[in-house]
Amino acid sequence: MKILVIGGTVFLGRAIVEEALRRGHEVTTFNRGRSAADVPGVETVRGDREVRADLERLADGRTWDVVVDVFGLVPRVVAESARALSGKAAMYAYVSSVSAIRGFPERPVDEDSPLHEGSPDAGPGEGTYETFKAGSERAVERWFAGEKLILAPGVILGPYENVGRLPTWLNRVRRGGRFVAPGDPGRPLQFIDVRDVAAFLLDRAERGTGDRFLVSSRPGVTTFGELLAECARVTGADAEPVWLNDRFLLEQGVAPWNELPLWAPDQPAFAGVFRLSTEKAHAAGLRCRPVAETVRDTWAWLGEAGGLADAPATNRGAVPRPGIDAAKEARILAAWDAR
Repeated sequence: MKILVIGGTVFLGRAIVEEALRRGHEVTTFNRGRSAADVPGVETVRGDREVRADLERLADGRTWDVVVDVFGLVPRVVAESARALSGKAAMYAYVSSVSAIRGFPERPVDEDSPLHEGSPDAGPGEGTYETFKAGSERAVERWFAGEKLILAPGVILGPYENVGRLPTWLNRVRRGGRFVAPGDPGRPLQFIDVRDVAAFLLDRAERGTGDRFLVSSRPGVTTFGELLAECARVTGADAEPVWLNDRFLLEQGVAPWNELPLWAPDQPAFAGVFRLSTEKAHAAGLRCRPVAETVRDTWAWLGEAGGLADAPATNRGAVPRPGIDAAKEARILAAWDAR
């Protein structure tokens, strides 16, 4: 196939490009050249998707089998891309988010759950992440004349992770010693390796039929304790998790999810965060690799990237880098010991 990837240099976009090239497809990437270097072997078109002349230049004289839009966020911008590329490709594959679904993470959701209200014409500053993703899905549906493939992933981990969740835990475990571990080691988690998202997207694109899927592992694929044990195994660190209950952590002012990545306290607000229904995607061929492989390969990538000292920063603007301050962690452990 001939594939156009809008972006294609970081995390999921990079994984899609690498998998497409591995399968023998021809790949064009369209980006500004600012985030990272393009994967060798692609045709690179430099441009800004927010500039109509750049989109017109991209589309001039080119056609593809599928367009992959990895991180389109503002609906008005996604709409411009869908309009410009309509008729230039047979399929538009848009990567949305489970956050686009109303009720998440308070309750379990599936493909039939309603989306947030979000206009397909919303511009910058006219919505939230959740409503923007919902509006962007609607923009693709409205403006692209062809097959639409929409994937709504849950938590994505793996090599090239620029959010920093798994890298934060790997780096913390690597430093060794006693460290704060959140809640119960038996608490189930649900996430997916970035390479498995890429493979599923390309599998569906090769079939040429659109649809909408929630994409993640089945619920309970692993536990928090198993994840941290794998981090200790691959790093070889002499680290001791100290499992602190949700109530104590909240009393100590620890921010769920960000200061301790993937920590969702046992509260109504997080009741559905790791209970996504992904049976439709699994029935359609989604395959999820073992958690141990994700942890091992992320650790190997961090070493190759020289990222052992610090987890990669997030690409979400105002969202702070994941992880808890070392001094705060020490204070929390001391408070726990002094109970």
